[in-house]
Order: sequence, then C-alpha cells, then structure tokens
Amino acid sequence: MTRPPFDPFTPADIDLVSAQLGRPARNVVGIAARCVCGAPTVVATAPRLADGTPFPTLYYLCHPAATAAISSLEATQVMNEYNDLLAADDNVRSAYERAHASFLFDRDQLGSVPEIAGISSGGMPSRVKCLHALAAHSLAAGPGVNPIGDLALERATWSPTVCVCLDYFAEASAGESRSAPA
Repeated sequence: MTRPPFDPFTPADIDLVSAQLGRPARNVVGIAARCVCGAPTVVATAPRLADGTPFPTLYYLCHPAATAAISSLEATQVMNEYNDLLAADDNVRSAYERAHASFLFDRDQLGSVPEIAGISSGGMPSRVKCLHALAAHSLAAGPGVNPIGDLALERATWSPTVCVCLDYFAEASAGESRSAPA
C-alpha cells in the first residue's frame, strides 16, 4: 500500500508493468501496491498524460490475475448489488463519499487538473461503475478506505496475499513467437 508521495520506481518496474499490460506503461508516477513477491499490482498514473489528456484514474490495476478476477466479478452483475447497498446503507454511502474525498486528495498531491476537478474514478461518490478502479484504490490506500473496493477484493477469486505471478516476460515472448508468421 502506497499513497503519494510515492517511493521511486525502477525501469525494471516499468518494464514489468508494460509486460503485465501487454503495452507500454504510460505516465506512471508510482507503484501504489505490490504483490507479496514485489511485482507491481497497482500503478499510480499522472492526472494529466504527457499528451495533455486529463486522466482521472489515479490508481490503475495492472496485475493480470487481479484484473481477471475483478473482470469475472463484474460479469456477475455484482455492481447492481453494490449500487443497491449504497442506496440502502447510510454508513456505506458515507464511507464511500469519504473514499472519494481520499482519492481526490491523493490525486491532487500530483497536480491540479481543472478538467477533472471533483471527478474521481469507479463511479465514486454516488455509484459503482468500475470495480477495477475501486479495487485498485483499496489496494493502494489499504483496507477500510474504500468500502466497495474492499467488498470486491473480499469476493474476488484473487488475493493480494497470495502470489500467482507469471513470468510476464516469457509470456510476452511466447505470445510474440506464436503470432509471428512462419
């Protein structure tokens, strides 16, 4: 768990994130959460990309197993359940609003981007839209900060306490050789 200011990351971290994503990592400002083995799980991305595009999603889930588990969870329509919970439970709704404020505070530490002022990610503060963003926020901020992200992580088939990392570089090389013309 890491929140701004972030510890320095290494070129090897960026290479690993790029391998995890299957594309070059963009505008990484920190590694916000790591697997128990040390591999990046969540990257923090600048609120304004190098090309000038505002980017509201500070915490980005990059670990393939975590991403797959959260995608599977989203496919069960659990977001409807979580939206109903927000509507029905004042305590959860208040905690979610505090998570939104916490997210905005973290992102503002990296610079002000007027185009996204007040906009966090994942649907906060009033709805559940993207469990990937909410789980990433929970992994970065730690348990108890984002109640919906915490619920998603509890229900997911992936756990941040168990390493299921692949050799991402071998996987990338295998994919390239499989797709190369004969």
